[in-house]
Amino acid sequence: MAVSIKDVAQRAGVSVATVSRVFGNGPVSPELRERVEKAIAATGYRPNLSARRLRSQHSQTIGLMVADIRSPFFTALSRVVEDEAYRSGLRVILCNTDESAEREAMYLRLMEEERVTGLIWSPTRGSLERLADEDPPFPVVLVDRGGPVGRHDSVVLDNQQATATLVRHLHTIGRGRIVGLFGNTSSTAVDRHLGYLTATAALGLSSEAFFVPPNAEAAEREIVKVFSRPDRPDGVIASSSAILLGVVKAMRRLGLRTPDDVAIAGFDNETWSELVGPGLTVIEQPVGDIGRMAMTLLFDRLRAPKAPARKVMLSGRLIVRGSTAPVTGLVDEPVD
Repeated sequence: MAVSIKDVAQRAGVSVATVSRVFGNGPVSPELRERVEKAIAATGYRPNLSARRLRSQHSQTIGLMVADIRSPFFTALSRVVEDEAYRSGLRVILCNTDESAEREAMYLRLMEEERVTGLIWSPTRGSLERLADEDPPFPVVLVDRGGPVGRHDSVVLDNQQATATLVRHLHTIGRGRIVGLFGNTSSTAVDRHLGYLTATAALGLSSEAFFVPPNAEAAEREIVKVFSRPDRPDGVIASSSAILLGVVKAMRRLGLRTPDDVAIAGFDNETWSELVGPGLTVIEQPVGDIGRMAMTLLFDRLRAPKAPARKVMLSGRLIVRGSTAPVTGLVDEPVD
């Protein structure tokens, strides 16, 4: 694990501020300076120059705005970002927007008032559109949702490819009528829907997609309606873990068996996804890599404010479980 400035301070028996003053040639007694320098040599610590520049220019604070803190994906992402900030001596202001444009506007004002050094943000679709013409007064790195091309740094999953992988997987196990259930607030769902349409068309399958509020209750209601029809599907793809949970609840409510009556697949490898029924087939997102890359992009943006915006697209991993028969047990496959 990388050595942090706090490790140096602990070894030297001084505060982090004292270590910072040593690096900045600030007022420190010869005795303390010697102790700190010995601690630096012993730990092999190398200062993050970008982080130091961040701290010197602003409030030593970064903002993190997530769409739904209840989502395990955003919970894990928040933990990774906070860990990386802590190692760099930065604080984090965490805000949960609940996919609300009104909340986003309020929290953006808060970030400006707090003079944050930068913001990591998973914006709503409406805010993404506004970002095409408006720039906050601090660097922005978008996560999970990509923004206007060339405008802001971003790190996202290859959502189209990931969803296409799910469609192809269901097709290979003999499912021919695959419906997709997508959230109605984010650009992520738009990308996953496009991947679904592309894959079904390429395989010569009919497509039927439904857009719902991104929560389990709405997903359950919609799937109950879909499966109450005589021509019910034999496969379902859910575009988020919350929607996937709603699909599972609907199957239980309708008395349908998975995978005998319907194959189910979705996103996010949460703990519960391997405990439900025969286990759920999912795309696992590299949330740790997403969080760490977001911080790297933020530091790089400070170092080179005029550099072209970068979009980093990462691949997910298909984890096949019993919800997509005839596969049994647990098999890992890379996303093509």
